[in-house]
Amino acid sequence: MTAIADGHVVEMNYTLTNSRGEVVDSSNGKEPLSYIQGKQNIIPGLEKEMTGKKVGDSFKVTVVPEEGYGTRNEAMVQSVPKEQFGPEASNVEVGMRFQVEGPGGQMLLVTAVEVKENEVVLDGNHPLAGETLSFDVEVVALREATEEELEKGEVQKESKSCSGTGCC
Repeated sequence: MTAIADGHVVEMNYTLTNSRGEVVDSSNGKEPLSYIQGKQNIIPGLEKEMTGKKVGDSFKVTVVPEEGYGTRNEAMVQSVPKEQFGPEASNVEVGMRFQVEGPGGQMLLVTAVEVKENEVVLDGNHPLAGETLSFDVEVVALREATEEELEKGEVQKESKSCSGTGCC
């Protein structure tokens, strides 16, 4: 196997910076990120650029909002009465994240962006929505995905136990 294609498990090291050059995320000092190419496990703009790359390739990718976390939608910023947070209302702070039920019953992750005396302003946009993102990427491993991985759509981690007893 020489080049990344759909159905391959890819391991990569990366550093992600936002449009201001601030490091947002990195695999530095951690395990490489593993994903299955073609299963939409990573943002579309990065996945598209990974196609055809090989183990050992290092490159930079710039991803526009439309191919990343989307453009900001101001309709997803709303004020809600502080009393909706119940007895914990006085503890709500800017930056806290909450799960709320959306209009179609789906669960949404929102962030408190402003806390007023009687209301909290919540933002349902992804924190990186509207950002042009830059990735420094190094492809470190590549293999065919197993049938189970393809079926589940995610990389299955190998067991770390040596003998099945959990004692190494």
